[in-house]
Formats: sequence, structure tokens, C-alpha cells
Amino acid sequence: MPFIKQHRRADLGKNAADVESMFSAVAPRYDLMNDIASLGQDRRWRSAVVSALAPQSGEVILDLAAGTGTSSQAIAKTKAKVVATDLTYGMVRLGHLRYPDQCFVVGDALHLPYADAAFDAATMSFGLRNVARPEVALRELHRVVRPGGTLVICEFSRPTTAMTRSLYRFWLRGVMPVVAKVVSTDDEAYAYLGESIISWPDQRGLAAMMEQAGWDSIQWRNLTGGIVALHRAIRP
Repeated sequence: MPFIKQHRRADLGKNAADVESMFSAVAPRYDLMNDIASLGQDRRWRSAVVSALAPQSGEVILDLAAGTGTSSQAIAKTKAKVVATDLTYGMVRLGHLRYPDQCFVVGDALHLPYADAAFDAATMSFGLRNVARPEVALRELHRVVRPGGTLVICEFSRPTTAMTRSLYRFWLRGVMPVVAKVVSTDDEAYAYLGESIISWPDQRGLAAMMEQAGWDSIQWRNLTGGIVALHRAIRP
């Protein structure tokens, strides 16, 4: 499916300490839970992110909300240098144990520990909706990406048909909590994550938020019937 040209807005309040604590608790089985909860689609989504970034060998890429670094590894296979950054120390520590050659940094999306224009491109997968002020995170990403550089946001979104939306809500509220009780160390965290997905802006809403943060040439592409959307933009 081709990318769609953009234009709405929304807010989600998240406490950084609570988010950090929650993701530290689920870190040991986070990747397994993601694979099961997405029915394996998370691998396809990671591949789509890499394609949208189109990284070149030697480029420096920021992978924000990188978790344990699974997403960073997919990008690193292109020979780009990836800086995996996450708010959660537990995720970063586990990622460093799994991928000792990967560069990991603990960092807050609202106050990135990087110089202006430090990166050729940046990506953030399934993390923006957990930030207290997503518009500030988008401005921080704008600051650290060089002019002409690319941003790719991969995030849950609004399914494109009523039937898909109905099935998706049932999955989030009825099935995923049951799976989390069996697989995860913290099923309450996944109950929160399900609600955060339902509350998140749709494709046009996120595009508008990105535009307000200074990004240009904003496009999006629906994946898995709009359950997930890739938004791609350029820093002017």
C-alpha cells in the first residue's frame, strides 16, 4: 500500500517514573509477549520501518524507545550505526546483555542527551504514545536529526474498517489480558497498554502532531489493516 499524504491532535498524560517502572517489570518477557500478542506481525512491522528509513551504510540512526534493542538490530543489518535509546534502565541492561556490540543509551524522549543535528535519521516504534508530552518528544527528535534527515514513527493506530476495529478492541480488552496473565510478569501493564492504544490519535491526528512539531513532507502507510501505521517525515 502506498504512503498517504497527510492532516488533528491529541494528548496523553504519562508519568515518566511510572512508565519506567512498568517497562522494567515486563522487560524479561517483553519481546516474547510482543511476538505472541501481535501474532508474529511485529517482525513484519520492524521490516517496514527499515524500508521506510532506507538507511545507508555509515549513517548514524537514533532508535528511540528501542527497548531491548530488537528494532535496532534490524536497522544495524544495513550497516548503519544505530544508537538504541530507551527511558527504561531494565530494558537497556537486558538489551546490552543480549546484544553486547550494540550501542545502548538510557535517555528521556523529552530531554534527549544528544547534540543538535547529531543523527542522519531517527525512528520510534510503539513508544510515542507512552510519553507524557508527545509533541515535545517530536520537537526533540526534530532537534537531533540533521536538516534533510528522515523520521519514521511506527505506532498503533485506527483500523480502516468497522469490523477490524471491533475485532481489534476485542483482542485488546478480551484476549491480550488473558495472554499477558500466562506469558508476562505484569499483566496489569498490558491492560494499561491496551487502553493507551485505544486512546491514541488516529493516522491524521499523529500527522498533525508531527506537522506542529516542525516536520515536513509527512506521509503515512497503514500496516495490518491500520492496526499499525508508519508515519514518515523530513526535517526541513
